[in-house]
Amino acid sequence: TPIVQWLSGIGLDSSQLLRAIGTFPDFLGCSLDEKLQPTVQWLSAVGIDDSQLAKMLAKCPQLLGYSLEGKLKPTVQWLSAVGMSDSQVAHAITSFPHLLG
Repeated sequence: TPIVQWLSGIGLDSSQLLRAIGTFPDFLGCSLDEKLQPTVQWLSAVGIDDSQLAKMLAKCPQLLGYSLEGKLKPTVQWLSAVGMSDSQVAHAITSFPHLLG
């Protein structure tokens, strides 16, 4: 599918793809243009590189289903508001992607 090809293109290997699909197959029904790409672009802008992103999505593919405006951005804003630097926020959400949920 185009979504699987796109995820491969951003760095998920076959085992990471299988894990993500097995854990949260619902993301295969999400809009690539309206949901998935904006979420991944935003995570990149927060400071997550492609290899970190692939690991995050393999661990917590639910991130792809979270609301960017309703959940992801407010959580990162909160982490910043409690005093974390941008690099600390990126490290925290890379290490513990479930923080975003």
